[in-house]
Amino acid sequence: METQPRILHFDAFQLDCDNRQLSKHGLPIELGSRYFDALALLVSRRGELVTKDLFMDQVWHGIPVTDEALTQCIRTLRRTLEDDATNPRFIETVPKHGYRFIADQTTRALVTGRAQGSHVAGACTLAGLASGALAGLIYGMISATSGGAQVLVLAAMIGALGLLAGAGLGAGMAAALTWRERADGWMVACTAIGGLAVGALGNLLGRESVGLLSGVSVMNATGPFEGVVLGTAAGFAAWAALDGRARWTVIAVCLLAAFGAAALIFFSGGTLLAGSLQALAQGLTGTQLHLAKIGIVIGEDGLTRTAIGLTVAAECQIFILSIGTGLLAVRNRAMKSA
Repeated sequence: METQPRILHFDAFQLDCDNRQLSKHGLPIELGSRYFDALALLVSRRGELVTKDLFMDQVWHGIPVTDEALTQCIRTLRRTLEDDATNPRFIETVPKHGYRFIADQTTRALVTGRAQGSHVAGACTLAGLASGALAGLIYGMISATSGGAQVLVLAAMIGALGLLAGAGLGAGMAAALTWRERADGWMVACTAIGGLAVGALGNLLGRESVGLLSGVSVMNATGPFEGVVLGTAAGFAAWAALDGRARWTVIAVCLLAAFGAAALIFFSGGTLLAGSLQALAQGLTGTQLHLAKIGIVIGEDGLTRTAIGLTVAAECQIFILSIGTGLLAVRNRAMKSA
């Protein structure tokens, strides 16, 4: 099994121990070999006293040096980290004994390569299926008039659409991981492209299939624009999750990204599931879906503009949170195997 590189993060800094690289906000910082070893020793023992003898043993490997060499090393590290000895954020002096690293630090396993990319794509596909099926069940139970069979059919149909959306976004994420070998800003761009492709394909297949069976053209349905917006939101969630951000940070990013996507879709006149179903019901006669009930359930007089906005917000939250949860599971699996 290929071992994933382990990276220590603190504040805006990233310490890649395997590749011996310190960076800040993704920009590399030059640091001498012994100074890098000293920083890695401190960060890896966060909160613990690192004695002078331990520095001499693990950094200078027993080579006799003066105390001034260690003092100069710590002075250089503080200058590099923009730390202050009198009011330290990172390196605290323990007089007559040594030093202690005091900043919050997390260890992250990067999710990289084709193998992990396939896991990401699979997780997104399953998340899309699950969120679509859930939305279909909810809308079916509210609006269907002929019992459980209709609910299950609607759940299966929307679940298939969710699966298609998840697969498209997952493919974009996997492509970014394979290309960049890490989660960065390109993750957002590649996922947005995946959303564009799946939005265009889904819109085309939906309109053509309805037109073929009924001769009615359904125009007001989810399409490329909505796909790009959702893809961008999912890309930010993926960036946060696969770059190893704290779990609650990832959840917060998912919520904010989904809210932003919903607002952009709604105020740009776009639509998602509820609006697409409404357009389908208006275009076809004899459907057994009473979509006005969705609006009534949330306190509106039918499927009004306000009701559409609320359903767009709910659908975005369910979809992006499902994607984020699936990616957190992939990340946890990668960290356990690292």
